[in-house]
Amino acid sequence: MTSPPQDEAEDKGDRRETPTRALVLHPEIKSDQRRRPAGPALDEAVALAVALPGLEVVGAEVVPIRDVHPGQLFGTGKAADLGQRVKADGIGLVLIDGPVSPVQQRNLEKAWNTKILDRTGLILEIFSDRAATREGVLQVEMAALSYQRTRLVRAWTHLERQRGGLGFVGGPGETQIEADRRAIDEQIGRLKRQLEKVVRTRTLHRKSRAKAPYPVVALVGYTNAGKSTLFNRLTGAEVMAKDMLFATLDPTMRKVRLPTGDEVILSDTVGFISDLPTQLVAAFRATLEEVTAADLVLHVRDVAHDNTEEQAEDVRAILSDLGLTDAAPVFEVWNKIDALDGEARERRLAMAGRTEDVFAVSALTGEGLGPLLEAVAASVTEPRLIEDIDLAWSEGRKRAWLFDQGVVTAEADTDRGHRLTVDWTARQRARFARIK
Repeated sequence: MTSPPQDEAEDKGDRRETPTRALVLHPEIKSDQRRRPAGPALDEAVALAVALPGLEVVGAEVVPIRDVHPGQLFGTGKAADLGQRVKADGIGLVLIDGPVSPVQQRNLEKAWNTKILDRTGLILEIFSDRAATREGVLQVEMAALSYQRTRLVRAWTHLERQRGGLGFVGGPGETQIEADRRAIDEQIGRLKRQLEKVVRTRTLHRKSRAKAPYPVVALVGYTNAGKSTLFNRLTGAEVMAKDMLFATLDPTMRKVRLPTGDEVILSDTVGFISDLPTQLVAAFRATLEEVTAADLVLHVRDVAHDNTEEQAEDVRAILSDLGLTDAAPVFEVWNKIDALDGEARERRLAMAGRTEDVFAVSALTGEGLGPLLEAVAASVTEPRLIEDIDLAWSEGRKRAWLFDQGVVTAEADTDRGHRLTVDWTARQRARFARIK
């Protein structure tokens, strides 16, 4: 048997799947008073598309819309023009940066003969690709099913089709879309039950951490603000940190030693984004509850971004929805100060210097991290109490715990047992009281 020519063998070994050619459209709806600036919004949409493997973005544009067409989003003339472009450029996927109704999606797919994905669908696809832990996979699956449930109309245009039945499945005459919705509801129910177990486990872990003498500091912020880079800089970890939206999905925790010698648990969380799909907020609530249980929150901002103020407002809105507003103190960390120069840099540094609980830093170079860590230590370090306590000879477990915590400064034996001088926090004192 002869071997294939060398060139042919190399061609088979190097063959790669051809990427899908994608067109990104940002509808600028003139009647929407809450619309975001079109230029930065389009840039973000392109960045989202680039974050999804297998896509090649070959075009992007803002599409002004005076009135939303209920059947196809765009006006008839504009829809026809875009359809010609889709055909001429060989577009396999059109990403529309905004909400697209099931009917609009179905009609555009039929008219343009290509796949349509709206902003929510795209973010769900990215999350699905990035989820690494069992919890993350479950959360994304549940969010995707909730999204799919509202869009069955695009999969089933023949809603009149009936299916027979034996009576115990759904009954004779049940429409196919009802059967599909029922199947999705059952799957969502199964996922919810599995996630409830995860939530219980995570709650137990939180309770376990609450018993330890380590406060929790949570990093939050807009996606790609530099949270993971800061996390790696402070902890020495190697969490994936790329110039890419949603580089981190699953929460990561590491211990950090502060300049005072005290230690805290630092938690890196999923990044937020404007118009974050409600399905994802609901699905990731168990993960985001890590933030609500924190002793201090660091809101990391990319101050070199043109839209940094709008991004900060989006983050604050999500934190408010999570009920975090009054749960813990929040420091603003103005990251990427190294990307600014001249007057812009001096202005940011001056503003941070005049504002309490605001710190200008560079997670990349380490600039400004000293004052931030000192402020973190001052915020989370608990006042210490010096007390004398007496232990009976039989209370060896309590004595061992005190020495294990490193809070004993002196000890003397008495007729009844041990007298110890301890230097501890109120949290340690409360834990000691629970020891039997």
